[in-house]
Amino acid sequence: METAYLKTPIGTAEFKGDTSGLVSITVLDGEKSDDIIPEVLEDAVYQLKEYFEGSRKQFNLKLNPHGTDFQKKVWNALLEIPYGKTLSYLELTKRLGDVNAIRAVAAANGKNPLWIVVPCHRIIGSNGDLTGYAGGLHRKKWLLDHESPVKQQSLF
Repeated sequence: METAYLKTPIGTAEFKGDTSGLVSITVLDGEKSDDIIPEVLEDAVYQLKEYFEGSRKQFNLKLNPHGTDFQKKVWNALLEIPYGKTLSYLELTKRLGDVNAIRAVAAANGKNPLWIVVPCHRIIGSNGDLTGYAGGLHRKKWLLDHESPVKQQSLF
């Protein structure tokens, strides 16, 4: 398993993966850097850098997250949420075919190992509230603002 780091506007991203694909991307609170990026992770680091620069809206990476079949089903559904859009937990459970599974879907969403690439930050409460995010609600807000098609203009 190879590891790489990328400093982002909302923390240091830690990438883990191998030739089978990207296993995880997590955000660290502290700074950590390593100038050497393993070849197997170069594309992932490059694409996430483009995302933060605003020039990438979709990722094209080989993914290999570890999880249960149910978790993987939820994560695959998250991949279908377009850049700049949000979906409620209830809407997601409807898409998955079982509105009674809302807690299980929320738990699987919270276990997503591929920060930003599998866009769990695009899931919000039915009332529009920003609810739970493993990386912290301040990061979720930043990501949704970053992806918003309407940018807030300064009055001054």
